[in-house]
Order: sequence, then C-alpha cells, then structure tokens
Amino acid sequence: MVAGWLLIVTVMVAAMVMLGGATRLTHSGLSMVQWQPLMGTLPPMGEAAWTEVFEKYKQYPEYQKINQGMTLEEFKGIFYYEYGHRVLGRSIGLVFALPFLWFLFSGRIERHRRKALFGLFLLGGLQGLIGWWMVKSGLVDRPDVSQYRLSIHLGVAFLIFGGLIWVALDLVSKAATGEAGQTLQSHRSLRTLAWVAVVLVLLQTLSGGLVAGLDAGFVYNTFPMMNEYWLPPELGQLSPWWLNMFENVVTVQFDHRIGAYLVTLLVIWIWFKASSMTIAGPVKTALYLVFLALAVQVALGIGTLVLIVPITLAVLHQGGALLLFAAVVNFAYRLR
Repeated sequence: MVAGWLLIVTVMVAAMVMLGGATRLTHSGLSMVQWQPLMGTLPPMGEAAWTEVFEKYKQYPEYQKINQGMTLEEFKGIFYYEYGHRVLGRSIGLVFALPFLWFLFSGRIERHRRKALFGLFLLGGLQGLIGWWMVKSGLVDRPDVSQYRLSIHLGVAFLIFGGLIWVALDLVSKAATGEAGQTLQSHRSLRTLAWVAVVLVLLQTLSGGLVAGLDAGFVYNTFPMMNEYWLPPELGQLSPWWLNMFENVVTVQFDHRIGAYLVTLLVIWIWFKASSMTIAGPVKTALYLVFLALAVQVALGIGTLVLIVPITLAVLHQGGALLLFAAVVNFAYRLR
C-alpha cells in the first residue's frame, strides 16, 4: 500500500515537471504575478475577476516589453498553464501529506523510513517556495526568470522524484524477498559507476535548465556540428571565463551537448564492465532499461534541436530526462 501510494505521487511529480516544461516553453510562467499558497485555488470567476487579474499582469515587464496589446482571451491561454502547474503542485502536497499521516498513525510506515518520507515532504514544501522565488526573478526588470533559479527548481524536482522512486523500490523489493537487499561486495566498482551515472544525469538535467532559462536551444540547430563548427567562436566571449558556462547561450548549449556525450560514454562503459561479471536478472533488466531510456532521450534531444525546439518534442525531451533518471536510480538500487 505504501509503495503504491509513493508510485502514484512519483507519477504526479513527473507530470508536474512536464507541465512546468510546457509552461516555460509557452512563456506562461509569469502570467500569475501573485503567490497565494493557501488561497487562489479557484481561477478567476467572472469577467470582472479576469479583468482584475489581467490588469495586475499589465503592471509587470513581460506585458510591457513583450506582450503589449495582448487581449484578455490570449492572456487566459497563458494563465491556465501556470494555474494548472500551481494547482497540480498543491494536489501533490495533499496526495502526499494526507496518506502519509494515515500510514504513519496506523503504524504502516516503519520507523527507519519515517525520516526519509518526512524529508521528502519538507523538500516538496521547499520546492513551492523555490518556484515562487524563481517567478519573482522575472517580475523585476527582465521579463524572463533567472536561469540559475530555474535550474535549481528543476534539480529539486528531480531529487524529489528520485527519492520517491528509491523508497518505493525498497518497499517493493522487501515485500518480494521478505528482507532488505544485501550489498554485493564483489560489484563495488560497478555500483560506484552506477552512482556516477546518477550524479551525471542529474548534472545534465541542471545543464538543461540553463539551456531552457537562456533559450539556448535556438542558437545552433544542427547536429553533430554547430553549423560548420565543432568549437563555435563565441564559446569564450564573456569575462571572467567561467561566466560563459552559465550565461553565454552558445557555451551553455555546447556544454549540454558534451554532457550528453559523457552520459552516453559512461553508460557504454558500464555495459561492457557488467558484461564481464555475473549479475542477477533484475540488475540486467535495469541496465537494459538504462540503455533504452538513453537511446530514447538522445533521439528526443537531437530531434528537439534540429527541429528548432517544437513545444511537444521539447516537453517529451524533458519527460525523457525523467525516464533516464528513473532508470539510473533503479539500476543503482538493484546493485545494492
């Protein structure tokens, strides 16, 4: 029961991340200029309420610098993306908190798991604050959110997603075997590589947040070369040099490409290392899933790039990142 509940929350978090991607890609994230964590569950009701919300939006840079002249009907189109994103976030909080309390007081959660689940709950609450902190960065001068805050928001979502999967896997595994998994001491090096893969995929996700925050997916739309360059001339234009990795759109896209190559090479290395060992069936299956998720994600990434970031494909690419992260977390767990 507890594992099933956690998997439901995991699916909701994945939907939340993908909806957040769609909200970003449709430039809808700044349409709600107030944060009402407890109130505001219902959308504006009636023409007067809609007009009031629209007038508030007009006071901020996105309308003044980009969407000046937008009609109320056009505003509703972007408003509902952000509204849906916030309502889904609140729904996740309720779907987590209420069953958690019931499972806790009915004794269905073992003592050693309570801290982990409570930590995930607190991280979810913190994620709501980070989301508003991110939105606020686009309500000052520049009509766009900070790429740094966007990457942090995305990274915390992936940490919550991975944590939920880990605890759920542990519960399912224990239910199937009747005992906790045993560490395979002979496979320490493979287990280390699996955790390197988890970290590298997470870093690649943060890199993707920078790409999204800077709209860096639009600067070079050829593959494998960046137009006629392997090393574009704009890579080191900013000073100091390290600023290029975070604020130079060409360098940010280049780094994201390099990250994809590194993840691919690491997974191939893990494959060859595992092929020389005797590993259990579930571990082999987990490795196959990593390969499959990686192949899908690479294809989605290249397609998103060369087709100049169509919204549907870009959202699927973000979903592919979730699948790949889930696969490497599952692989790391199976090696315990």
